[in-house]
Amino acid sequence: MSEAHEKPLWAQSKREKANAERVAQGLKPKRRILPWIILAIVVLGIVGFILLRPPAPSAPETGDTAPVAKQIRQSETATIETTTLQQTVKVTGTLVPGRQSEVASQASGRVIAVLKRPGDPVSVGDVLAQIDRATLELQLSQQQATAQATRAQLASSQQQLERTEQLASQGLASPSTLEQARSANAALEANLKALDIAVESAKLALSNATVKAPLDGIVSARSVEPGQTIASGTPLFTIVNLDEMQFDAAASVNSSALVAPGQPVSVTVSGLDGQEFAGTVTRVNPVAVSGTRAVPIYIELDNESGSLRGGMFATGQITVAEKSQAHAVSAAALREDADGTFVLKLVDGTLVRQGVETVQKWDRGHLVEVTGIAAGDVIVSAPLDELVAGDTYKLIEG
Repeated sequence: MSEAHEKPLWAQSKREKANAERVAQGLKPKRRILPWIILAIVVLGIVGFILLRPPAPSAPETGDTAPVAKQIRQSETATIETTTLQQTVKVTGTLVPGRQSEVASQASGRVIAVLKRPGDPVSVGDVLAQIDRATLELQLSQQQATAQATRAQLASSQQQLERTEQLASQGLASPSTLEQARSANAALEANLKALDIAVESAKLALSNATVKAPLDGIVSARSVEPGQTIASGTPLFTIVNLDEMQFDAAASVNSSALVAPGQPVSVTVSGLDGQEFAGTVTRVNPVAVSGTRAVPIYIELDNESGSLRGGMFATGQITVAEKSQAHAVSAAALREDADGTFVLKLVDGTLVRQGVETVQKWDRGHLVEVTGIAAGDVIVSAPLDELVAGDTYKLIEG
């Protein structure tokens, strides 16, 4: 059954009604041809566009293809210079005064005056403190009086000995009497010597009651106040001299094997940016500090400017080896092929293979001393593996 008979009459279009009448008359229904006409027009248009489209222009042909120049940044090149190569060992540590003195009391007694405070400058012989002299003066007077009395006894004994010797020579005194006189005189002589020493000791104690500075410098510490009673040996002051400083540094065990007394040192100090101080290694400890792998290194520094202070943290570079009039390249600039080691040299727009011989590594292997190149040569210093000898190049900024 056709579609026209399936639909009710009221739902059929004019075309469907006309086809229904044709079917009733025994004729074939008319078919739609407009969609097929439109489809045919579209297909013909596409085929015509493809067939009638002009051909794409072909690339111009040239007889020779010019090579493409490789771009190299200026920062990836280096100019060879004649220079002085150095191998250094890094050390760190703190600064301490080159000369310092702990001033202790050499006399006992009550402190009646303290004349210097921390930070005060002092010169040799300046009075730092005064201990009460009264008791010490009495002790000196007593020793002097005892010595004087013994000296008088000795004079009398010597006179008695002379008379006894005369009597003995005349047979009027027995040998035992002469021997006793001589023994008594010798005992007095020994006693007098001991008393004279006691007098000198009392004089020294009296002079030590005045505590004086043993060196030029600055008072860094004071541990005594007026009114204190102190004993001999009590620490009173610390005096430091900053004209010369000592850099108590430390190096690793392996690096310390390269360090020796007399080597120069360049020192930078925290807090003093932009300043370098020259020093010299004076001593190297043969044993690492217990529990560490650090070896103490002692470095002497001049402090004429007075800017260095004890306790400052510092870093030093000890020059352990040096070579002048040398040529060196970065380790990254070296290349190898079947013919040996070489660098790429920039010559008039073309990279040229320049053979070199390595001599020694410097700066922990970052620099390599070489021969075979000259001052003024410009080489590729970066590890650019795509570059080969014979390439053309173009330098660009950066």
